[in-house]
Amino acid sequence: MSAIFNFQALLTVILLLICTCAYIRALAPSLLDKNKTGLLGIFWKCARIGERKSPWVACCCVIMAFSILFLQ
Repeated sequence: MSAIFNFQALLTVILLLICTCAYIRALAPSLLDKNKTGLLGIFWKCARIGERKSPWVACCCVIMAFSILFLQ
């Protein structure tokens, strides 16, 4: 089953995308800052969410990891 049809897999993919974009922006900000609009702007927006809402994103990652490890 793909991540589109499985809600938990979709949330996992979104969380991983946010965390990855925030990490890439911390290492090399010029990669994401030049594409603030358009289709590639999604990655810049994910990086912003990861930076500004980092406690909430970290909490969601811990909850998602717990549910994947122990509830499935």
